[in-house]
Amino acid sequence: MKIPEQGFLLRVFIGESDQWQGRPLYEAIVLKARELHLAGATVLRGPMGFGAHSRLHTTKILRLSEDLPMVIEIVDSREKIDTLLPHIEEMVDEGLVTLEEVQVIKYRAGEQG
Repeated sequence: MKIPEQGFLLRVFIGESDQWQGRPLYEAIVLKARELHLAGATVLRGPMGFGAHSRLHTTKILRLSEDLPMVIEIVDSREKIDTLLPHIEEMVDEGLVTLEEVQVIKYRAGEQG
């Protein structure tokens, strides 16, 4: 798969406990991106953060949270990202969704053995 040099980065900021149809929301988003043949997706779990309600979520011992911040990052062409956006709109009830232009330096897969 080839991504043009000028790509777009979609970031979805949600909570670890967010759900979509009985499964973790981050998992549902990644699987939908794969189903739509986007170039790839990465889920990052944050040790600390807060969102629109200013409620602090942290891994610190005295304040264990079961709802840590999650960020899903997806890079592809604008056209491919646009196929995913209606699904994101439907799936994400609370969170933040951003889109920015990025320069793709390299995107290659190694040989499969």
